[in-house]
Amino acid sequence: MNQAEILNPPAKARLGKLDVLRGIALIAMATYHTGWDFEFFGYLEPGTTGHGAWKLYARIIASTFLALVGFSLVLAHGQEIRWRPFGIRLAQIVIAALAITLVTAYITPDNFVFFGILHEIAAASVLGLLFLRLPAIVVAIAAVAVIAAPYYLVSSTFDAPIFWGLGLSEIIIRSNDYVPIFPWFGAVLAGMALAKFMQNFDALKLLAGNIAPAWLDRSLRFIGKHSLAFYLIHQPVLISCVFLISQLFPPAVATPQEVFGQACVQSCQNDNDKAFCQKFCECVIGQTETQGIFDDVFAGRRDQSDPEMQEIAGFCTQQSLPQ
Repeated sequence: MNQAEILNPPAKARLGKLDVLRGIALIAMATYHTGWDFEFFGYLEPGTTGHGAWKLYARIIASTFLALVGFSLVLAHGQEIRWRPFGIRLAQIVIAALAITLVTAYITPDNFVFFGILHEIAAASVLGLLFLRLPAIVVAIAAVAVIAAPYYLVSSTFDAPIFWGLGLSEIIIRSNDYVPIFPWFGAVLAGMALAKFMQNFDALKLLAGNIAPAWLDRSLRFIGKHSLAFYLIHQPVLISCVFLISQLFPPAVATPQEVFGQACVQSCQNDNDKAFCQKFCECVIGQTETQGIFDDVFAGRRDQSDPEMQEIAGFCTQQSLPQ
């Protein structure tokens, strides 16, 4: 084997455990989306998958998947950028990302996906090229800086929609899948740094071989090798299954008070603790019903600018504070 073959091994010489890890991340993503689908159809309370353990689970999955993207970028192009395969893969991801934007804009126009994980992968793949020749320690420091950036660089300067992909605006962005450059590109850089460190210490061989029983290993490798196809197919399949379940076993229909209360608590929790929000929202519902204006509030005919609603909000705030 000559020097060129050593530096650029054949594409078929894949690291099996890497494909298995990618497959596990995709299966985990599918389990999270299953929970999201059940929430979407009304089996779970609104906001369930966006808070607590579900939110942590989603972030771990996304971080792992993006780190694998960075790791694979170094393996595929670390010695020499193979422009043709890179361009083909990038085009596939961009087209898939645009398709998701169009579909979600039609299905959920108020929360459509305009910069989700595929958009992030496309942007990170291009930005990652700038770090391919840098030492592992420099890439690791850059990863920390990108992850920390939202804590220091958030500004109203970035509130315009054109900057929303950065993740540095002060306003709350509404989207069913929002994975901006900051901090998520940091996960990609972390994966790149890890790959470089493993190359430096000749540790990539640890990723060869099997990581699970043969039948499971083959299945996970297959999913890992066809990650984009799996990502695009799994959600339509899952949401179709949950839709069929909803036709056979419809979820319990919440009362207007329950719907309003859940939405109120979810909104309130952006700035307050759950115990306060539950008391506050129960108080608001009770006061609006007593004054005979609940139906107007629920229908949106009265909002926070209404003097009567401001009075109720002030009263309920006082009633909900710790005594």
